[in-house]
Amino acid sequence: MSLTHLFVFLLIALIAGWLIPGRWRISFLLGASLIFIYWLQPSTPIRNLDFWLPTASIFLTVLVWAITHQPQANSMRLTWITASIVVGVVILVGVTRYVEPICCLTPSRPPELFRILITTGLAAGIIALLYHFSPGNRFLPYLAIFTILGLFIILKSEPLSRSTSAWLRYSTGQPYGMASALDLPWLGFSYLSFRLLHVLRDYQSGKLPPFSLDEFITYALFFPSYTAGPIDRSERFVGDLRKSLQPLESPTRYQNKVTNTAQGVQRIVLGIFKKFVIADSLAIFALNPQNAVQTTSTLWMWVLLLAFSLRIYFDFSGYTDIAVGLGRLVGIKLPENFDRPYLKTNLAMFWNSWHITLAQFFRAYYFNPLTRMLRTSKHPLPAWTIILIGQLTTMLLIGLWHGISWNFFIWGAWHGLGLFIHNRWTEWIRPREEFHTTLANNHRLTNLLNWMVTFIFVTVGWVWFALPNPALAWKTIRILGGE
Repeated sequence: MSLTHLFVFLLIALIAGWLIPGRWRISFLLGASLIFIYWLQPSTPIRNLDFWLPTASIFLTVLVWAITHQPQANSMRLTWITASIVVGVVILVGVTRYVEPICCLTPSRPPELFRILITTGLAAGIIALLYHFSPGNRFLPYLAIFTILGLFIILKSEPLSRSTSAWLRYSTGQPYGMASALDLPWLGFSYLSFRLLHVLRDYQSGKLPPFSLDEFITYALFFPSYTAGPIDRSERFVGDLRKSLQPLESPTRYQNKVTNTAQGVQRIVLGIFKKFVIADSLAIFALNPQNAVQTTSTLWMWVLLLAFSLRIYFDFSGYTDIAVGLGRLVGIKLPENFDRPYLKTNLAMFWNSWHITLAQFFRAYYFNPLTRMLRTSKHPLPAWTIILIGQLTTMLLIGLWHGISWNFFIWGAWHGLGLFIHNRWTEWIRPREEFHTTLANNHRLTNLLNWMVTFIFVTVGWVWFALPNPALAWKTIRILGGE
């Protein structure tokens, strides 16, 4: 997201919050979100792919709604209106191909209109069939889950991405020998996939409340949080969305707008400072594969690593501040994603305050079900084994979510084992009253030492995150240790 994107987002959010009547606000946010995912999509050397990837995000979202919808809660008239808006935006973006002064919203020229019409028609037919046959069908949600996970694995695995790129290049008549994993920059898919998986799992467990199509698409593709999160829950988001539609004559409406605007602008300014001033400045000398190879000094390697550690925080939390601020401008309180994580005094507290919505997602949909199953099995495992399996595999999945490669696998294992060791240490000191008393009497010193250990552990772990080559990462860690 550039400053130009941010300025336009800010303008649209202010218009939505102040000028658009409540009954039209969802349609306005829906249309803006649909258009912006095309505008944000980065370029790709594969012909027309920068048009088809955002289109796939839209149709995948509508497909999941069709599978999880509750017919008694939906107005067919509203559904048809929303579907018309969706199809209209897709065709409108395609039509810019023929309007030379404004071509194009996507980085490259969209495909021919007849291809867009044929593809849209086929997709609409599939969605209509799923809409008709989905009520009570237990197979379709699993099919959608495996489809999303399959796409995720392809995008996050370099060999699979390269093979997919080669196939796409071949099918479009381009030289497939130049295929690269970087050819598939599907913007926002990681966060979209979590939102859709959350909806599908809640639907399977009977916890999903009814949503209209316009509410659901706005939730899944909400432009402030589409690219970098946070990962919101559907019922919470739609609840805020519905509250923002209160009639203009409400006595508290004006004051709410003023409060939301003031708080939203404050968060946006803070986010801009974090991202574009601090993080981008630190990026100049933060640890990367190039300077890691050239650096042999322990002191300078620590400087590079600390710069990376601070940069990744200010970059990510800056984007979160911007997203939360934009959401506030339209009356939606997106969840917080960071709570001063580098000031925490143990690793468990760090993960309760770093990328909070991601940790909550894995806790709710993986860690808790897994440990519950292991505890209630016919042959339950020892408690320490259950904790080890739960924490280690959860962190491995979080690592592989960033990319299916050895460096992210090791980074996940680093934190999984760290959390297990912290858990065992906590269990060991709990019954020892004398040890507790000693720690309490030296509260400040204990907190300082705990903070230092936690911060150093997390910071050294970033080596595996920053350097894709495990051999180079291990060499860097050895230099950090003084070798």
